[in-house]
Amino acid sequence: MHLFYDTAITEETVHHQMNENESRHICKVLRLKDGDLIGIQNGNGLLATAKITDANQKRCAISIVSKETEVAPSYSIHIAICPTKMNERMEWFVEKTTELGVTEITFLLSKNSERKAIKMERFESIAISAMKQSKRLFLPKINPLVKVDQFVKDHPNGFIAHCYDGEKKSLMTTFDNCSPILIGPEGDFTLDESDLAKINGYQEITLGNNRLRTETAGLYACMQALMRVK
Repeated sequence: MHLFYDTAITEETVHHQMNENESRHICKVLRLKDGDLIGIQNGNGLLATAKITDANQKRCAISIVSKETEVAPSYSIHIAICPTKMNERMEWFVEKTTELGVTEITFLLSKNSERKAIKMERFESIAISAMKQSKRLFLPKINPLVKVDQFVKDHPNGFIAHCYDGEKKSLMTTFDNCSPILIGPEGDFTLDESDLAKINGYQEITLGNNRLRTETAGLYACMQALMRVK
């Protein structure tokens, strides 16, 4: 069954009209007809099975047949990460962490960052596709770029991965089910950024003995946090 994404679908929805882009995809690209069934996710815990009642390329009408709901997770896995110079690597990170179960992603701007601008629409589109692919019912929240200094002040208490010396612990033993996890750029956080994070209650964590690429570190941190909460 083909899956589509529409935030307007709720538990009360009985009849609905898809937007023009989705209608074109349903009727012109996929060539679905009246009576065919499709799945619609709202990204907030609901999957509806719907029957096409009017296969119109501009305003495809559907009727809800059944609904499946899921309770939101009791934990929060929030990865705050500095975008890499190669945008494809961040796209990979968003895709894979969405498949695994990340709940929130914030992009950080460090003084050592090589990429200082991102395309939010592209990342959101990738997250939606990954949600469908992995059959997740919750879409992770994706936040725009914010400076590291501002983020740690706005979100005190968390975890930070860096390459400086320090007493570091594993997320497997320290993750508290909700605090953000900071992942630095390819050149690491500056020492001032690291120190400011610690002043604001961030604990230093280790991601193993190997030096990891930024996107790999983010994925590994997500996996460790998930293993801790499940």
